[in-house]
Amino acid sequence: MWTPADRALVGDFGSGQALTDDQFRLLEPLIPPARPGGRPRTTDIRNLLDGLFYLVRTGCQWRHLPPPPAFPPWRTVYGYMRAFLRDGVWESIRHHFVVMLREGAGREAGPSAAIVDTQSAKTTESGGPRGWDAAKRLKGRKRHVAVDTDGVLLGVFVHAADIQDADSLDDLLKRVKPLYA
Repeated sequence: MWTPADRALVGDFGSGQALTDDQFRLLEPLIPPARPGGRPRTTDIRNLLDGLFYLVRTGCQWRHLPPPPAFPPWRTVYGYMRAFLRDGVWESIRHHFVVMLREGAGREAGPSAAIVDTQSAKTTESGGPRGWDAAKRLKGRKRHVAVDTDGVLLGVFVHAADIQDADSLDDLLKRVKPLYA
């Protein structure tokens, strides 16, 4: 049965699971403050994050993000997402949560072992790296994913499918190893 609390989480657009207060309290200190100088930040970061999570959950296009007041304008959400990507904020947040989860489970912060898997994916749209994977007989990209023994994501590396697994594994490990050494 729907309760008012359930309806508040779903919101007007059925996106479901907006950030709870506890979740936002975990994320808030990891979001960089506004840069000094210039205009002060007017964007509500919690609403911005809800908009990003809405996009991830629904798979909608940027331009189909529900307009204000539900979320900030799509250009604002996109701009912050790109700026956080460029500045390493997402990587920092992911690393913080990996350490927190491992320590919460009574384990060392840095994993001693990793499980790596590779997947080739067909791509049809132009843009981005593409290559021919002769083993899978497809044109597209490969993604290498490293997880710890609990299945917690340690790192991802995406490249054209024509690069062999043995050659690109080194690139993934170069990204992951400094974080946990």
